[in-house]
Amino acid sequence: MERTSSPLLDRTYCFAVNVVRLSEQLPHTEAVAIIRRQLLRAATSVAANYRAAWRARSVREFVAKLGMVEEEGDEALFGLDLLATLGVSHERLGTLRQEAHEIVAMVVASKRTARRISC
Repeated sequence: MERTSSPLLDRTYCFAVNVVRLSEQLPHTEAVAIIRRQLLRAATSVAANYRAAWRARSVREFVAKLGMVEEEGDEALFGLDLLATLGVSHERLGTLRQEAHEIVAMVVASKRTARRISC
């Protein structure tokens, strides 16, 4: 399953980088600090687990790793949504929320395709 590059591999990596950059510009309150840490872990995990999926030794392992990407992507989206609900204003917030939605949707579609192909 190993592959060196794909559009989604690039997108997940850029998503992680952009969340890191956003986190550096967030307000310095206790509540935001907690959300920031969780968001950083989830967003970087999206990229790391998607990269790991391409090193999977089987379709089953690939699908399992995509499941982790889906979960972490949803958690990142939750953190971004929470920041927006709390009134944190930043020009990148809406774009990152949309990107998280799209990444999760593509991963779900990829899981379905991989399961269908493996049967």
